[in-house]
Amino acid sequence: MDIASIIFWAAVVVLVVYTISIYNHLVRLKHNASKAWSNIDILLKQRHDEIPKLVETCKQYMKFEQDTLEKVMQARSRVAEARQNQDVPGLGLAEGALRMGLGQLFALAEDYPELRANENFQHLQSRISTLENTIADRREFYNESVNINNIGIEQFPDIIVARLLGFGARDLLEFEATEIADVNVKQLFET
Repeated sequence: MDIASIIFWAAVVVLVVYTISIYNHLVRLKHNASKAWSNIDILLKQRHDEIPKLVETCKQYMKFEQDTLEKVMQARSRVAEARQNQDVPGLGLAEGALRMGLGQLFALAEDYPELRANENFQHLQSRISTLENTIADRREFYNESVNINNIGIEQFPDIIVARLLGFGARDLLEFEATEIADVNVKQLFET
């Protein structure tokens, strides 16, 4: 074997090893984003299960607030549908509506001292608030994982392997401007 053949085969081996390394890196990025989505999904499911209990507790006290209770349940259904379909943009919109509905529900609860004193209501309100905070943390982790994935599949030379093997970009979990704007707490208490 001459020196040219050795150099050629060494270059082929280096190229194959490098391609395998890129592939493994892209697989890791893809699965990190999937894992981050799964973490959000679990929390959304837990919150999904708690909301009917909260609404049922509120119904016992809030006889005249049926519109708010129905809006919360409709928003809950839209979140569940988007979550089930892994529709990230749709989930962002549905989450905004649900958070707004829950905010109104909690604000309206201030007008019902018996409801606020109800131990079950307090537990559910605390549980949902805790889940909301955890979802926000996981949403940040998901978006970071998606961002790293999307950058990884667009960088050279990774883009070549990504396109050849069908690695695709993922959607960030984004929210409407109203979702991230400051809340007018005074307005919530006036409704």
